[in-house]
Amino acid sequence: MSLTREVARRRTFAIISHPDAGKTTLTEKLLLFAGAIQIAGSVKARKASRHASSDWMEIEKQRGISVASSVMQMEYRDCVINLLDTPGHQDFSEDTYRVLTAVDAALMVIDAANGVEPQTKRLLQVCRARNTPILTFINKLDREVQEPLDLLSEIESHLGMDTVPFSWPVGMGRSFGGVFDIRQDRMRVFRAGQERRHDDEDEFIQGLANPEITRRFGDAFAKAGEEIELIQAASPEFDHQAFLSGRQTPVFFGSAINNFGVQEILDALVELAPHPGPRHAMQREVQPDEPKFSGVVFKVQANMDPAHRDRVAFVRVSSGRFERGMKLKIARNGKEMRPNNVVSFLSQRRELLDEAYAGDIIGIPNHGVLQLGDVLTEGESLQFTGLPFFAPELFQAVEVKDPLRTKQLRIGLTQLGEEGAIQVFRPEVGGGALLLGAVGQLQFEVVAHRLKTEYGVEARLMPSRYNMARWFTADDPKILQKFMNSNAANIAYDVVDAPAFLASSPAQLRVAQELYPGIEFHAMREHGGKVFAQSA
Repeated sequence: MSLTREVARRRTFAIISHPDAGKTTLTEKLLLFAGAIQIAGSVKARKASRHASSDWMEIEKQRGISVASSVMQMEYRDCVINLLDTPGHQDFSEDTYRVLTAVDAALMVIDAANGVEPQTKRLLQVCRARNTPILTFINKLDREVQEPLDLLSEIESHLGMDTVPFSWPVGMGRSFGGVFDIRQDRMRVFRAGQERRHDDEDEFIQGLANPEITRRFGDAFAKAGEEIELIQAASPEFDHQAFLSGRQTPVFFGSAINNFGVQEILDALVELAPHPGPRHAMQREVQPDEPKFSGVVFKVQANMDPAHRDRVAFVRVSSGRFERGMKLKIARNGKEMRPNNVVSFLSQRRELLDEAYAGDIIGIPNHGVLQLGDVLTEGESLQFTGLPFFAPELFQAVEVKDPLRTKQLRIGLTQLGEEGAIQVFRPEVGGGALLLGAVGQLQFEVVAHRLKTEYGVEARLMPSRYNMARWFTADDPKILQKFMNSNAANIAYDVVDAPAFLASSPAQLRVAQELYPGIEFHAMREHGGKVFAQSA
């Protein structure tokens, strides 16, 4: 099969939502409907040792939340779908932001009872900034929820894009009768339960004017029918180009826990979501069907297999064809590697792969050779931009309870820092405890848990006087050195040895900016110490 044809078969998307909107449940049901898994491990049944296929980390199984991104590949309707499940919890938004740089579309899950929630808004801002196409699934219609017209209005006002309903709910909660497929002019009748998987197991009633629907669903359908006529008159026609540029979102309604509305979403992803497009590097624009391979590391995960203490680099293939054992160059340092045990994923289940194409996500096990943001090529020096590292807002010092485990603590923190699970800072002076920086408090809890379970280290976390950090650069090396010498007590190095200025208050940062106008302070860092021109 030709390279262009293989690229055209790929669909790579992330599922995003506020916590508890049903994202992980929908992820599983998409796998189920595509035939990738045979039984969905109910999120509700974790205590019975069945947990979501996309949640593999021990703390996720205990708490029933997603705190790490998962990658799953499946085939459906002659398309290869790469599905990335992201952390819903806001404390892990940095991981989600990096995942969103590796996808071509996003599926937004909204809880129909709660509407557009804060984390959803933040994630959508990232998607909008990248013009990422977004499909919307409004979930939990089997409960008492908000009016669907109000939900559409909320999406449009908060997210700044037109909504185009592809389906419409008939009733809600106990009176939920199903959804009407506006494009196919038929109603899919709701039946509770998690066993159904295919259209032939569902009941359909054809035609909006069919008296059978009115007879069976009465007032609920009369109301839905009026709303459908209203939105058909008031909503814009679906414009595929507007969708691809992030200005329109097709909207679907359903109940993921009941496998209801999942088929429509899966079909829409295949039919509407774009295949991989060009990726922008600093040197040039890279086309997906170029013959030469290129890819970028957007995630590193330590200890996916605790028995082997492995580290897997997740690589988004940007162009060409990957073949197992091919010679690759790491653009950052020019080193060569020949990865032979490259894997594809179904959550924690892995399979050796022989080839991959643009849009695919591959996993390269390695021992610290690959870092976040690394670019792999067949020889060309490329640097892809946009992989974000945000300045932490919370700090804690960390020490090991058992001094004999100091080495294990440093190994664990180095690996977790390179993974992006936490930011680790090494103070310039004092030789004291390492500093951990986080966007949210839960990150500290997860890191302490992982240090204990994965590295056998009991860590003691203590308050820190710092509450903000800024990476810094200067055009004049002398000014840079003078600044670092004068502020040595506030200088620390991160996991890639990029220097940062640590401050205990915004006022302290402002004073530093006024005293050293030749220094640029940055709230974001890209891989390798290269920064965005985004000042504090």
